[in-house]
This record gives sequence, C-alpha cells and structure tokens, in this order.
Amino acid sequence: MAAGGRRDAPEAPDFGLLKRLARDQLIYLLEQLPGKKDLFIEADLMSPLDRIANVSILKQHEVDKLYKVETRPAPSSSDQFCFLVRPRIRTMRYIADIVNADKMSGRSRKYKIIFSPQKFYACEMVLEEEGVFGDVTCDEWSFYLLPLDEDIISMELPEFFRDYFLEGDHRWINSIARALQLLNSLYGPFGRVYGIGRCAKMSYELWQDLEGESEGDGQGRKPEIGNVFLMDRDTDYVTALCSQVVYEGLVDDTFRIKCGSVDFGPDVTSSDKSIKVLLNAQDKVFSQIRNEHFSSVFGFLSQKSRNLQAQYDRRRGMDIKQMKNFVSQELKGLKQEHRLLSLHIGACESIMKKKTKQDFQEMIKAEHSLLEGFDIRESTSFIEEHIDRQVSPIESLRLMCLLSITENGLIPKDYRSLKTQYLQSYGPEHLLTFHNLKRMGLLTEQVAGETLTAVESRVSKLVTDRAAGETQAGSVLCPKHCTPVQIPRLDGEYDLKLPRDMAYVFSGAYVPLSCKIIEQVLERRGWQGLEEVVRLLNGHEFSVSDSTAEDSADAQRVVLAVFLGGCTFSEIAALRFLGKERGCRFIFLTTAITNSARVMEAMTEARA
Repeated sequence: MAAGGRRDAPEAPDFGLLKRLARDQLIYLLEQLPGKKDLFIEADLMSPLDRIANVSILKQHEVDKLYKVETRPAPSSSDQFCFLVRPRIRTMRYIADIVNADKMSGRSRKYKIIFSPQKFYACEMVLEEEGVFGDVTCDEWSFYLLPLDEDIISMELPEFFRDYFLEGDHRWINSIARALQLLNSLYGPFGRVYGIGRCAKMSYELWQDLEGESEGDGQGRKPEIGNVFLMDRDTDYVTALCSQVVYEGLVDDTFRIKCGSVDFGPDVTSSDKSIKVLLNAQDKVFSQIRNEHFSSVFGFLSQKSRNLQAQYDRRRGMDIKQMKNFVSQELKGLKQEHRLLSLHIGACESIMKKKTKQDFQEMIKAEHSLLEGFDIRESTSFIEEHIDRQVSPIESLRLMCLLSITENGLIPKDYRSLKTQYLQSYGPEHLLTFHNLKRMGLLTEQVAGETLTAVESRVSKLVTDRAAGETQAGSVLCPKHCTPVQIPRLDGEYDLKLPRDMAYVFSGAYVPLSCKIIEQVLERRGWQGLEEVVRLLNGHEFSVSDSTAEDSADAQRVVLAVFLGGCTFSEIAALRFLGKERGCRFIFLTTAITNSARVMEAMTEARA
C-alpha cells in the first residue's frame, strides 16, 4: 500500500453546501411554475440531477411525469411543460417542435425552459427563428459544481474539451469563472493563485472581473483553501493518453465511471442483474484501494476477505448477550462490507479478463518504450499489428497519438502508412478524425529538417537538475509541444506496493507532468527557475498573491487543483500521494473526469 504521510493533512472543506444550494435553487425555479407539470430532462443532466434532487423531491414540488429529452413524450394531459436542458441548438429545435406541434393541434400549454448552467444568446435566436420565443419563458439553473466525493468537484461539462481545444469556442469560460467565484465566496478568499495555459489565464481574468463587479461575498470569511492552481489540458496530453493502472482508473477505463457511480453488470455481480454502485470515500473497501496500483489490489482484497471471515467466526464462542450485541451492532456493517468486497473482487476479475484479451501487458510495454524513446520501430510495428487486427479503433488512435507526441510528429512515410492502414481497417469516415487530431497537434507529420534546438536540449538537463527535486527524476522531450516528460531514475526494482514517488501511477515508468508542474510551482511558490520549462509548454503562466487573504496554517496546506479540459484518475491518485507525503490536502475541480478513450472519442468524427 502507499506510503504513509509525513503529517496529517487538513480536512477538506464541506462541499455538501454546494449540493444544498443547487437543490434549493432548482426547487425555487420549479415553484415558479405552480401546479402539476411534466419535466423533460436532457440525458447528460439526469445523473447529476439524481445526485442533487431525486425523484421523490421532484414529486414533492408537483412534477408529475418525467421524460428524457430527444424521446417523444407519450400523450400528456399536463397543461405545463418544463424543460431542464443544456444550452444546445439541437435541444432548442426539439423544444420548438413540441411547441409548434401543440399550436397546430390547438393545444394550449405553458412552457418553461431552465438552462444549466447558463443560457446562451444563440439558443434564444433559434427559438425566435422557429417562431416560439414568445411562447416560452427562460431561466437559468446556475448549477456549476457537483461534488462527486469529499475532494472531487466536477462541472460535468465533457464537451468543454472539444469545444475549446478543437473548435476554439470560449463559451464555457464564463461558467468556469463563475464556479471559481462561487467557491471563493463560500470558502473564503484564496491566498495564492497559479496557472498555466491560455484558457486558465482567461478564466482567471474573467473571474477577477466578476469579483470586481460583486460586493466581495467571501471577504471576511475564514479562508479554507489557501492555494489554487489552474491548468489547461493541452499542457500535458501525454498523461491523458497513457493507460491507467491505478484501480480507480482501471474501473473507469473498463466500466466507465459516470458522475461518481458505476454500473457493474452480471459478470461482476455473479447474478443476472446489474447494480449501480456509488464510488466514493464512504465505500470502506473502495477507499482503501482506489489509489493503489492494480498489482497490489488483489493481495489487499484477499487479506480483507480473511479478516472479514475472522470477524464472522468470532460469533461461535459468544454467549446470548454477546451474540445479541454482535447482531445489533456489527452484523449489518459486516454484511455491507462483505457485499462491497464481493463487488470489487468481481470487478478485478472482470478487468483482468478484459485486459488479458487486449494484450494489456504488451500495450503497457509499448507505451513505456515510447515514453523512454527506445525501440520506436518495434513500437510502431506493434501499433500496425493493433490496427490490422482491428483490436480497437480508439486504442489504435491513442497509440498513434502517443507515438506522434513523443517523436515530434511521425516521419511522413510512417504517417501515410499508419493512416492508410487505419482507414482501411476502420473506415474512410475517419478522415475527419485525422484532420481533428492534426489541428489539435495530437497526430502530425514531421517537418523536413526539424530538429531540437540547443536550448531545447539543455532543458532536459534543466528538468533533471532543477525541477526533479526529491524524486530524482530524469526527463526526455516531447518535442511537438516541447514537453519535458518525467522518467524516474530507478535504483533497483520499483516497489509498487511501497511507492517512492508519483510515478507509481504509471508503474514507475513516468511521472505525470501535470502533477510534477503543480508540485514544483507550489514548492517554489511561483515559476522562478522554471522559465525554460514553461517556454516549452504553452506558456501563459501566472502567479498572483492576495495580500488581503490571511491564510490559516491549515488553509495554506489546502490546494485546489483546477483541470480545464478534464482530469484523469491517475492524476488524482498521484496528487493524493503527494499530499500524503507533504501533509497537504489536494482538492480537484475539473470540467469533467476524463481518460484516454474520452480524449480520442472527442476527436472522432465517425458516428455509430
């Protein structure tokens, strides 16, 4: 298991307040439409809504029937329709069709649209073009932040990554700024703010503008968060493209964790039914294995099973009074723990079966070779074989992108060959996918004569000598973004059960660059000494101190890490490890939880 921390980390702020605020505001908006009403909910708002206000709460406020947007409702006798939606053009057309259909049939109803998290002008324009703008009332549910766990907050905006980094659409930056403003007002002013990336800088500047317009609601509150770090996803694509090997990351890759919960099918439950499980710190089994390397999870679960059996066996020598106390006080908890243990053992077995079929060890070996810059030709052959066997279109794309980033683009011959083989295996409709990946800089051709400059070569030494710090990590360059990639120097075998640094989240082969940057900037209290490293990243770095915020000792050890474009469970596990080592608490705010498959899917134009 992971090494113990040097000192106890401070408690995380109570983020339950965010849920209560969101629920109260939603209830207020629903009550503005008095009487019985049918509620239409957009699909990707259903899970977040369930975490905020379940069906019984909605029924208490006169919601009669629930419908999913984009499925035609059954004939309804309700005189009021309420739509809880994202601000999307296609959704506006769906609503307009319902309103116009009622008009044609002579049916009179009231219509209310509640946009979450905010309303966009383009949506109103569509309603006006469809001739229904005067028939509907519009409002906003300012639902910016959903606590998924005691230290994870999600904005549940998976489209942010594609919208901003591919399309250059800035529409969600206002939502990020308002989310930061909300946290600042609820949990006191932040002492120091650091950031890197264009989106991070724009979000910070807009947040400051909003603070200037407001009356400073957070002023005078005792600060609970001392440091904030904003980071764009394109600062570190490598981490998001690598296979995850911590337990929570593998569960996400295999079963898709959605809004903090996962659906385990019959192959996990050992029955004919599926079960939805909430994965958070309240799950006593999951909380102990979530951040662990997968190789040590089975051993822990086996030991846990033996300990649980020993607790059951204690009842054999009990008298009647002891048995009564055991049944009333311990048995229920033991049964719950046994149920969770069975589920996680089943999940591990299912992961092992699926990863064995996918030649997971060979894939990890190829990834590590790419990161270290060795056996490139052999890794390229592995990718070609992966494509020709049609193992997985998403995995094939991911490996090609990792090869491209670590090699400063593919040589033209390899690029044409891999592209041709991919299109022949998976279909010509992926031509647009390749176009998207090229625009993003994820899959490119090398320019003739392109080499690393002397300065870029020196950065390898700079990162080794000055940025590696206690981990004694070396580095290579990902020249496309000129990204220093942290490769730990191993003295002997790397012990994954008792890891020495954050590299354990990638089997000791790679330290997540995003986490290394955060570690170094916090340690230096700024970007001093990292200028050349920053030059090779996307830049736009900043560091700001609030002289009016007097942090307590505990607040100074609480860090809000904001990932714009998605955060992986590998990064979360790495920073939790760092927090334990340094006696600080990391809190994660992300536009959405992501992984390599979601990054690739966002670029994929081919639709099923």
